[in-house]
Amino acid sequence: MKSQDIRKAYLNFFESKGHLIVPSAPIVLKDDPTLMFNNSGMAQFKEYFLGNGTPKSKRIADTQKCLRVSGKHNDLEDVGFDTYHHTMFEMLGNWSFGDYFKKEALAWAWEFLTEVLKLDKDRLYVSVFEGNPDENVPFDQEAWDIWKQYVPEDRIILGNKKDNFWEMGDQGPCGPCSEIHIDLRTDAERAAVSGRSLVNADHPQVVEIWNNVFMEFNRKADGSLEKLPAQHVDTGMGFERLCMAMQNVTSNYDTDVFTPLIAKIEQITGLKYTSNEEKNISEEQNKTNIAIRVIVDHVRAVAFAIADGQLPSNTGAGYVIRRILRRAIRYGFTFLNTKEPFINKLVEVLANQMGEFFPEIKSQQQLVTNVIREEEASFLRTLDQGLQLLENVVAQTKGNEVSGAKAFELYDTYGFPKDLTALILKEKGMSFNESEFDASMQEQKNRSRAASEVSTEDWSVLIPGNVETFVGYDQTENEVKITRIRKVDSKKDGVLYQIVLNNTPFYPEGGGQVGDKGTLVSANEIIDIIDTKKENNLILHFAKQLPENVNATFVAKVNTDLRTSTSKNHSATHLMHLALRNILGTHVEQKGSLVNPNYLRFDFSHFAKVTEEEIQQVEAFVNARIEEQLQLVEYRNIPIQQAMEQGAMALFGEKYGDTVRMIEFGDSKELCGGIHVKNTGEIWHFKIISEGAVAAGIRRIEAITGDAVKAYFTQHETILSEIKETLKNPQDALKAVVSLQDDNAKLRKQIEQLLKEKAKGLKGELAAQLQEINEVKFLATQVDLNPEGAKDLAYELGTLGTNLFLLLATAEDDKPMLTCYISKELVENKGLNAGQVVRELGKYIQGGGGGQPYFATAGGKHVAGIKEALEKALDFVK
Repeated sequence: MKSQDIRKAYLNFFESKGHLIVPSAPIVLKDDPTLMFNNSGMAQFKEYFLGNGTPKSKRIADTQKCLRVSGKHNDLEDVGFDTYHHTMFEMLGNWSFGDYFKKEALAWAWEFLTEVLKLDKDRLYVSVFEGNPDENVPFDQEAWDIWKQYVPEDRIILGNKKDNFWEMGDQGPCGPCSEIHIDLRTDAERAAVSGRSLVNADHPQVVEIWNNVFMEFNRKADGSLEKLPAQHVDTGMGFERLCMAMQNVTSNYDTDVFTPLIAKIEQITGLKYTSNEEKNISEEQNKTNIAIRVIVDHVRAVAFAIADGQLPSNTGAGYVIRRILRRAIRYGFTFLNTKEPFINKLVEVLANQMGEFFPEIKSQQQLVTNVIREEEASFLRTLDQGLQLLENVVAQTKGNEVSGAKAFELYDTYGFPKDLTALILKEKGMSFNESEFDASMQEQKNRSRAASEVSTEDWSVLIPGNVETFVGYDQTENEVKITRIRKVDSKKDGVLYQIVLNNTPFYPEGGGQVGDKGTLVSANEIIDIIDTKKENNLILHFAKQLPENVNATFVAKVNTDLRTSTSKNHSATHLMHLALRNILGTHVEQKGSLVNPNYLRFDFSHFAKVTEEEIQQVEAFVNARIEEQLQLVEYRNIPIQQAMEQGAMALFGEKYGDTVRMIEFGDSKELCGGIHVKNTGEIWHFKIISEGAVAAGIRRIEAITGDAVKAYFTQHETILSEIKETLKNPQDALKAVVSLQDDNAKLRKQIEQLLKEKAKGLKGELAAQLQEINEVKFLATQVDLNPEGAKDLAYELGTLGTNLFLLLATAEDDKPMLTCYISKELVENKGLNAGQVVRELGKYIQGGGGGQPYFATAGGKHVAGIKEALEKALDFVK
């Protein structure tokens, strides 16, 4: 049974059981401050489990793209070494929100596996929670009794808290679970050792394929459990593992989920992958297999993350994606001998394979390919740089052990992997101090963990029920009551309080727009609201202190100055998006944005630099729409299909409901939840202040509106006045500046000529200072020239004859520079190398450099070290 058919069979089965089939949420979570990535099937439904929202159906089924590479759920380092862990995987799920519970969930799981898919019942084991007296959670007798109807008791296993109690996090919904495991070993292996003893023992062929979580508790901050108001079912089934069971193989990588990608790598590299069925493979082949598994797994994670709008970067979720991709590149570089970008060529295979069910990978195929290709090229350059740096470290190491701190610096600063460092050093008969490396790594992790450490107290509920309403589209202040509060303590922000109101005019951060600031005002006090965010469908107002009387009636007041500036920038973003599509082409799609009171930032897909002429056209287009004073047309709750038919722009990587909000300014129509001006004339003026590349095929524009443009023009007018005054107020300032530049260029040429003549004059003087040492004409001295003059002088002295070793030092503007020239004969006959010389002597001026064997330079920052560097140069010819 093909993987596509297995996926369809699952969804069709649960649709027949009254479930609403919903699409996968994006793999990247943009509006959940507690998670970077969707790491489980239930992540997109958290608000329903917490009682903060109402699902559109009490029964839902889906397949969810998941990513586990950080935090509690981190499988990254296992990927490739075994046959069943992945970074990205699909989680098939069926969900009950206060509807059916254990009886139906377990019966349907068994029916689907044994009657629809016809898996061998004798290969299946089930587990139930054994109970935990310390937490007052009893043995799951109900699940045990249900399973007895389907399987013999010797196939029902009691599981402990680690294996059979599922939790969303340190706090939140949780409950006992009942798993189904399958034994895929041969009949002979099964006869020799019972599968029962191998359940939950990390055996690669005895694996969990289905997990029914019975959400019935809430974990509080003190670790205690309380009953949830409703009982839910959260089912997760590993799609890749199910395919392994259905396709009669013993490795996820031998299923048709991965074999097309593996075949493409074999074609590109000329290497072969051996399936899990083959025994007694060589160590070399095993390394090849691991590398190929790493790459085919990681390309899926990276490609879908980019398709959902997360570009590789140096921070946050973007850094995680870059790290995954670099791990794949490195495995190819080391074990598949791929020195050129090639992983990007797998995207086409992936798009053809999964595009039917996940259309985003097909529609974003070109962008994903371009971004991965550029990242590959960049990291391969970094690896080359790392190899050079490692050579320097080796050259400076006495003995056979490199400092672990140095190896960690290569890893931390340049992304040079630990095991690649070990491999290269081994070839040289060397190693590095692993305990020092690990200590440096742990120190960094501790710093990072300390910086991000957060403790969150339980909610104190003042007004029960889900009564919160957002009124911020129509009001900037209104009368409110506090419904719940909690304290949050973090190393980064200190102690803050999160406040939820029964209704609020404060816009929570989302869709690129920052959260509102303002105040809560009562008869006796004023509380500053410093930020507003949304989490699990609750709008959280952040304050540094709580009101003395939390039960009082307050007036919530948004800071309208900040709100107004932000709304101008947000509306201008929509107009600019339309302008870019009109001027550059309809291939332009929004790939990210930031809208705050000071400026707007807009990332978009485009294949070339936006020219100055095109920037002017975009500005003119937007400002024309501003001058037209287009009225805002807002559709609050329009069916998404109707909005799309009316021409609304939807963004990839965003999660939309059945009804949406559409914002219209003339021809600009976008799905958007943000705050906007009522009329484009309020924007006043639009000005682009920068344009540049973010990644391959992605450009970024930053722009300003309103008062920021006024300040911009005022600043530039002031600068122009100061320039005119400096130039003695010429009638034509531009002509005066051009004349000044011409004069400067002429003077520069004259100085260069004078320095060349000075170098020639020094030639005779220095030639007399040459010493004969071991048949080498040697000179190491400081000269009063700039670095370019020192180079000219070195080549002039090089014409004097053979066997010349010359080291010249300069210190222009307190910047020391060493210039080394070695005659061709010395390079060939004595093995001298100018690059090695300057790298070694550069240490004395606290710098470094390199070059060719006969000519090299090194810059530094320690002028006083020149004297010692010149003295040490003699060691090279003794």
